[in-house]
Amino acid sequence: MKNFSYQNPTKLIFGEGQLEALRNELPKYGSKLLLVYGGGSIKRNGLYDQVLAILESLSIEVFELSGVEPNPRLSSVQKGIDIAKQNSVDFILAVGGGSVLDCVKAIAVGVKYDGDVWDIISGKAKGEEALAFGSVLTLAATGSEMNNNSVITNWETQEKLGWSSLVSYPKFSILDPVYTYSVPKDQTVYGMVDIMSHVFEQYFHHVKNTPLQDRYCESLLKTVIETAPKLIENLEDYELRETILYAGTMALNKTLGMGTQGEWSSHEIEHAVSAVYDIPHGGGLAILFPNWMKHVLDENVGRFKQFAVRVFDVATEGKSDREVAIEGIERLRAFWTSIGAPSRLVDYGIDDKNLELMADKALAKGKLGNFKNLTREDILAIYRASL
Repeated sequence: MKNFSYQNPTKLIFGEGQLEALRNELPKYGSKLLLVYGGGSIKRNGLYDQVLAILESLSIEVFELSGVEPNPRLSSVQKGIDIAKQNSVDFILAVGGGSVLDCVKAIAVGVKYDGDVWDIISGKAKGEEALAFGSVLTLAATGSEMNNNSVITNWETQEKLGWSSLVSYPKFSILDPVYTYSVPKDQTVYGMVDIMSHVFEQYFHHVKNTPLQDRYCESLLKTVIETAPKLIENLEDYELRETILYAGTMALNKTLGMGTQGEWSSHEIEHAVSAVYDIPHGGGLAILFPNWMKHVLDENVGRFKQFAVRVFDVATEGKSDREVAIEGIERLRAFWTSIGAPSRLVDYGIDDKNLELMADKALAKGKLGNFKNLTREDILAIYRASL
């Protein structure tokens, strides 16, 4: 394996009733708080009122930013920065899913940056300092609750870019599975696709001697595969929600990738699609990822065979390594389809009109791909296979 260093400063507070931990955590950071949330689900399920009651009992002055988009936009980030600066906010609390947290991470570094926050998001500048922030999570998907990653969409330029900073980890994240009960079936499915995709992007590499990392990844994948069909039939089962919520955190808190080399090109290829068409991220990944797999398969057939055998129990007798590998990819596609994930771009009304534009956007930061260095033609081939 590769040499590595690892540090994760986020305090994870997990389980039913853990919202009360806000009473201990928030007084550490001051008396003015920016509360950030999305489209209003936290008001429907009662979480908003519960959070406000705790904040009121702590005599914390609250300012709000609502309406954060599923693909959080730069305009929302800027609104949050303005509110925080104008009111000398001490702390930001994200209440919602990964999109809300992504927005808050950008607000937090933007408040402390003397310039356009898009400089940091686009890689022209580094986030050197951030306002303290934490989260109350309501969706199992991105792992943003325990990492420093964020994805922001500039709708004006149709760019959707991932970024990170050493200062963009939450101080704490509260995860109560009960608050994920209200996530509808389609969003639950997209979340599980995203979780599995994060694991794949740490599993498919060429680094030797990673037996423990491989088993971590494989066990997490098998856990999601076993749990998903049960969960979509019973969205308010505490134990099933608990399992998937924990899986989402562990899939991308950087534990799985220690000593390896991540492969994030499928996320970048999907970001280009949702930057142009604003589709659900998990839905886009479900369409694109198996086609990326088939496109890069010959770079390391052995690793794909291992995936097929260990995760989907593909039989090997009488088959070539490549045939076993392809069957594993096809089993993945069939599994995602069985739980209701889309399989073609046409499912979102997307045709070949903007393929060239999306390919250019996918390559906006230059080199793409560690498992295989993807050219523009490679990306176009993956898009065409996904139509």
